[in-house]
Amino acid sequence: MKVLFSSYHNPSFLTITEYTEKAIEKSGHELIHFDDRAFVIPGLFRQRARLLQKWDLNRLNNRLISLASDSKPDLCLIAGGNRILPETLQKIKNQGIQTALWTIDAPRDFQPILNAASFYDFIFCGGTEAQELLARARIKKTYWLPFACDPEVHAPVDMNSAEKKTWGSDVSFMGSYYPNRARTLDRIADSDLRIWGPGWNQLDHNSPLKKLATDTQLKPEEWKKIFSSSKISIVIHFQDGETLCYQATPRVYEALACQTFLLVDDQKDVKSLFQDGKHLVIFKEKEDLRQKITYYLNQSDERKKIARQGFEEVVRNHTYLHRLQEMFSVIEAGR
Repeated sequence: MKVLFSSYHNPSFLTITEYTEKAIEKSGHELIHFDDRAFVIPGLFRQRARLLQKWDLNRLNNRLISLASDSKPDLCLIAGGNRILPETLQKIKNQGIQTALWTIDAPRDFQPILNAASFYDFIFCGGTEAQELLARARIKKTYWLPFACDPEVHAPVDMNSAEKKTWGSDVSFMGSYYPNRARTLDRIADSDLRIWGPGWNQLDHNSPLKKLATDTQLKPEEWKKIFSSSKISIVIHFQDGETLCYQATPRVYEALACQTFLLVDDQKDVKSLFQDGKHLVIFKEKEDLRQKITYYLNQSDERKKIARQGFEEVVRNHTYLHRLQEMFSVIEAGR
């Protein structure tokens, strides 16, 4: 099958795009890539002028239509979907090409997806919150397809003592700054904690996390060292009190694939995919996090056992190759 894949290559770090592309090819399919953020007008100007935004968005969509016409794929797979217009999908379908969507982000800007949903032949949802929102809009034929890991990229690494000193700590958190994450991590600021990720320069000058946070974009070879040298890794999902978000972030799978012991906030999809106390450990509030950090730092054997079981589970059942094979099976059956 020939697959036209619309997504975005982030120049700073690997994302679901690269892992999906590799899995498409490993599944035996031909890949054609389309960059869905190849705007010609800088975002700052587009945000200030609606006509410029509309013109550039239409130009981008017309490029996708032309690529579909020229390459004649069997399937046009859209990741995200926020920048693909309903009329674009209809014109692609008119060429006899099937269309599929894989929602990937927390649905902070979900209206463009709702507008286009009925034009897709298949909708795969990275989180069950997307299924819920689509069901409310009477779009019911959806499939839950969570994120995953790529064991060729996400894997434990051996390090010397100098590297462990550079990257290691009792407790680590890796991810972008969000206020809910800072509020949770504030509670454990007196532990041997290190924070890595973009946006942490937004912390208040008096925050106890200020000296613990490194504001940076990390490459896989760097964050693998952090996971591999941390006794405990923490995942805190984005929550703003308004946006529905149940999905298990890609970081869950990536951390487990590095065989780190993972403490994760109480997130619906995580609990559906992994067993609490066997593959990872769930914490329910700030004090619970603090208590579990203290407990598992003192229980080395139990901590390592859970980390090993989480690693075995994620590489056995939760890779991007698993996900794309499942997607293609659904599409093939739907034909």
